[in-house]
Amino acid sequence: MLIDPAEKLDARAGAPLGTVLPPNDTCELLARRLAAETQGGVLFDAPSRGRYATDASIYQIMPVGVFVPRSADDITTALAVARELKVPVLARGGGTSQCGQTTGAALVIDTSKHFRNVVDIDAAARTATVEPGIVLDHLNARLKPHGLWFPVDVSTSAQATLGGMAGNNSCGSRSIAYGNMVHNVLGARAWLSDGAELDFGPVGTASGRVARIGEFVHRLARRHRDAIAERWPKVMRRVGGYNLDIFDNQSERPYTADGSVNLAHLLVGSEGTLAFTKTLTLQLAELPRAKVLGIVNFASFHAAMDAAQHIVTLGPSAVELVDRTMIELALGNPAFRATMETALIGRPAAILLVEFSGDDKAALLPWLARLDELMGDLGLPGSVVRMSDDPPQKNLWEVRKAGLNIMMSLKGDGKPVSFIEDCAVPLDRLAEYTDALTEVFARHGSRGTWYAHASVGTLHVRPILDMRVAGPQGGAAKMRAIAEEASGLVRKFKGAFSGEHGDGLCRGEWIEWQFGPALNDAFRAIKAELDPLNLFNPGKIVDPPRMDDGALFRFAPPDTPSPYRRIPLVPVLDWSAWNVQADPVTEVTTPPGTGGDVTGGFAKAVEMCNNNGHCRKFDAGTMCPSYRVTRDEQHLTRGRANTLRLAISGQLGPDAFTSQAMRDTMDLCVGCKGCRRECPTGVDMARMKIEFLAHYTARHGLSLKDRLIARLPDYAHAASRVPWLANLRNTLPGAAWLGEKLLGLSARRSLPTWRADTFWRSRDPALFSSRDETLAAVQAGGRAAVLFVDTFNGIFESENAHAAARVLKAAGYTLHTVDKGGGHHCCGRTFLASGQVAQARQKVEALIDALLPFAQRGVAIVGLEPSCLLTLRDEALAMGLGDKAVTVSGQALLFEEFVAREAKAGRFAVRLRPAGQPVLLHGHCHQKAFAAVTPILDVLRLIPDAKPELIDSSCCGMAGSFGYEAAHFDVSMAMAEGSLLPRVRATPDAIVVADGTSCRHQIADGARREAIHVASLLDRLLIG
Repeated sequence: MLIDPAEKLDARAGAPLGTVLPPNDTCELLARRLAAETQGGVLFDAPSRGRYATDASIYQIMPVGVFVPRSADDITTALAVARELKVPVLARGGGTSQCGQTTGAALVIDTSKHFRNVVDIDAAARTATVEPGIVLDHLNARLKPHGLWFPVDVSTSAQATLGGMAGNNSCGSRSIAYGNMVHNVLGARAWLSDGAELDFGPVGTASGRVARIGEFVHRLARRHRDAIAERWPKVMRRVGGYNLDIFDNQSERPYTADGSVNLAHLLVGSEGTLAFTKTLTLQLAELPRAKVLGIVNFASFHAAMDAAQHIVTLGPSAVELVDRTMIELALGNPAFRATMETALIGRPAAILLVEFSGDDKAALLPWLARLDELMGDLGLPGSVVRMSDDPPQKNLWEVRKAGLNIMMSLKGDGKPVSFIEDCAVPLDRLAEYTDALTEVFARHGSRGTWYAHASVGTLHVRPILDMRVAGPQGGAAKMRAIAEEASGLVRKFKGAFSGEHGDGLCRGEWIEWQFGPALNDAFRAIKAELDPLNLFNPGKIVDPPRMDDGALFRFAPPDTPSPYRRIPLVPVLDWSAWNVQADPVTEVTTPPGTGGDVTGGFAKAVEMCNNNGHCRKFDAGTMCPSYRVTRDEQHLTRGRANTLRLAISGQLGPDAFTSQAMRDTMDLCVGCKGCRRECPTGVDMARMKIEFLAHYTARHGLSLKDRLIARLPDYAHAASRVPWLANLRNTLPGAAWLGEKLLGLSARRSLPTWRADTFWRSRDPALFSSRDETLAAVQAGGRAAVLFVDTFNGIFESENAHAAARVLKAAGYTLHTVDKGGGHHCCGRTFLASGQVAQARQKVEALIDALLPFAQRGVAIVGLEPSCLLTLRDEALAMGLGDKAVTVSGQALLFEEFVAREAKAGRFAVRLRPAGQPVLLHGHCHQKAFAAVTPILDVLRLIPDAKPELIDSSCCGMAGSFGYEAAHFDVSMAMAEGSLLPRVRATPDAIVVADGTSCRHQIADGARREAIHVASLLDRLLIG
């Protein structure tokens, strides 16, 4: 339990003024009882509560506390205690809701860590019963061997839990074919606020209390039949309020196959306000065996909107919009650029992704031809890019799924804001509606970003607003004005104000506008019938607050009781790239630091996290490796960013930024840089950790371990002269135990072996040329390169540096390496790991100065260790070193990047013999972050008959010194056991290639297998 028993709990810490919270004594009693009576996690400290105060919306409400149950009994007990103490309860899954549904002054119960099992799969009946915390992609992975899937394919499928999807009545890209969540839920078992545990299903088979609830709702629907007929939206996408309309016998849309009414559908879309879900029974569908995709390019946005109504007549399974803003942002994102380029004809104003699916791909191909013909008939011949192969289709859908997050990557304080994004209108009015709404935005000095479901008339549009600015020109004022005008358009075009993402805080007040007073009272009656105690998620759907209540905003403007402010902070790194807009709320008045950042660039970089939860990944990519092991919000990129934001805005106290709690939050960040590439909004937590550590160590000092590791490059040459002495820790009995006690380095982990034959003592002079000889060779038009030999490959694994030199020399390159006085230059990486930026700057500046003459003449700087070489392309550019750092970074290449580039240009010609074994590749995290994995695969394919296979792995778990530390050993090994080590063990005959020295060490320790650098493999296979 994260609350000091001797310390009085302050439940109001960080809560906006006006937030109704239980008394402190009640909150403290709640925490103590949960800790005593359950096995779950009890998180009542301010940082933990702050991490759950937001979702993917613009709102922030500090919860009473957080409870992470381990079992159904834990939930039963928690509900009973909360009921007794009159503390509201808020169910939460992935926390990706965009309307504020999962924020509230309540006890948050997070089911996503432990309550995530598949209870049953009945493949014959095509049903599955699941717990609410299971993620959609994980469920579909379990269903795939049965040829089935759950087809409500929301864009957040890698993060969204089924409980949250049911609560929001989620829809997905293919709802035109499969319907919404409410069409695919067969039953639910749930707790009511009085503790009753009931099965909600078909009304016709219900009995007891469930039957009485069903009869109550049925009577209510009959009583309001006329109002339902008059006020209920007629479009398919309508998720506002409760689903009262289906309980009238004359409902236009039965929600079950046999036309009966299912009481579970009352809970779907209720946003956790009626019951707490224990299990859901789902209707499954057959997996489409084949898909083809046509991408229609449009010169105008209006043309795309007008064409949608005609395209749906072809019977596609999806028609999704990508607008110009999203296209340009995707082209600017290295993770998406290549994929987006394959879909474009020139630079269109918008594209529509039109998918056809079925049993046979050959039978689907004519539909792409029909699509092409249709566009010709509409005056747009040659506008369709046909995509029939599966991999490019998958890649493009991934870009579309990341649409919202890509749009949120706009730098600065103005962001696309969600509040009218779910308006749905009939397809034949879609173009007219979007034109009119664009004019509304322009009148209020804004523009909109558009994406999503053209197939069903639901376009997610977000006007760009600055919610920090107060007054008539502020974000809140414009939000209100735009919403009122948009509502008029929705009524004019007979649409629905809430079409997919639910009501929450941003659309709750519009429920009465949409449905009228009588139906709003009917919703209130439903809430009173199922939750008379008002225990579950109060303030949502029934009696919601105003959407523009600034006190509830994450970035509350100056005219609110608790405006958002940033603490004075002079950063040590340059964050000026984030200062693209004037900042009206900055509190920073101190002189500029190294980065010249007096307008909050670091804060703005932190605030780029919009809580979308894309970092809650388990199966693909790299981020976030520590979260994959712990499943704790604290150890998630989003959790760290939220804690940083709360700290630098003073919401956790005046010294929170350099507190031990902040240190604990950042502790398991391994600096993998996965978020640098994979976070759609560009949150670079690895760099943020360096910034944090610089401030933390300035206040608290450095440990002996930190000093020893940081200065390793300084004493490495001296230590290597007496390797027997330096290696005593590995060989002397009891030395490892003593090292753990004194330095915190795990006794269960071997340390790198020191050796006397370092690269600088044993290099072959015949392989290298002097500085002047190398520059002269370049001047004469020859091929040359500079081999940057780092500490680790130069001291501990010198064979890699020798191998790289032999390979490059064999390929005909004049080779030079920079050193100083028999020693070597260092990139400063070891200093950065403990936040010693000033010392790192000295090291990297000396290295840059040595490399600059070569870089200025276009000579490649070739490095072996990814984390060292890529420092020149990343952190070195944020240390205030000016143009010379930029010049060197432009020539800095990893060995594999250089070889792949030269081979493609026909300049790299060596003879290699076949490896004679399978080749497995583990990519270093920094290789992945800088798109250097494809080059290494290309290099491995230069080996005759080689078919290298990339291990689908996240971080190996070592991450520099991280995995050597006793406090991190278990987490480190758990990271490796996620996929890397099992895959290595499963292929004992394979050559394992890993370019990171730490990665090789982890494989040796964990799998008892040798992994080698790609340079060493090429050297082994050289002929002649």
